[in-house]
Amino acid sequence: MKDTITIKDKQFELFIEQEVIEQGIKRVADQMNAELDGKNPLFLAVLNGAFMFAGELMKEVSVPSEITFVRLASYQGTATTHRVQEVLGLNESIRGRSVIVVEDIVDSGNTMVALIAELMKHEPAEVKIATLLFKPAALRQDITPDWVALEIPNDFIVGYGLDYDGYGRNLKDIYKVK
Repeated sequence: MKDTITIKDKQFELFIEQEVIEQGIKRVADQMNAELDGKNPLFLAVLNGAFMFAGELMKEVSVPSEITFVRLASYQGTATTHRVQEVLGLNESIRGRSVIVVEDIVDSGNTMVALIAELMKHEPAEVKIATLLFKPAALRQDITPDWVALEIPNDFIVGYGLDYDGYGRNLKDIYKVK
C-alpha cells in the first residue's frame, strides 16, 4: 500500500485503508441481514463504480436474495444532464419486491432521486439505498441512504471501484486528491 499515488495528472494520498472499508461493509451487511429477513430482496448494483462494494457486500449478506447489475445512461454528448435517461440491464421484474440499490457513492443525490423515480414506475414494494460512501456535505436532494458503510467529507476520491477518468477502480484502498 502506497501513501501517495499518481493517476494521470493528479496526485492522490491514502485516505481509507481496505480493512476499514471492509469493516464498514460487514457492519452494513449485518444490519441488512436483520432488516431484510423474509423479504426476498433484489440487490441492484449500479455499474461501474459499485462492482467492488457489491462483491464484498454479497459475501456477507446471508438472507435469501438475488443480485443484478444495471448501468445508468445520464449523459448527452460529453456533459451530464443530472437526469437518468435509462436504466440499462434491468431484466428482472421488480413488482412487489424489496429493491436494494447498491451504489458506490452518494454525493449530490441527483442520480439516486432520478433512479428511484425510474424504479418506482415498475411498482416495487420498496426501494432502499445501500452506499459504500456518503458525502453529507455534498447532498443537494432530500434523500438519505438506508445503509452507509462510510461517511466522508466532500473530497474527490478514487479506488475501491471509484475512478478518475476510468482509472483507479482497481485500488484496494481509497485515496483522496492532494
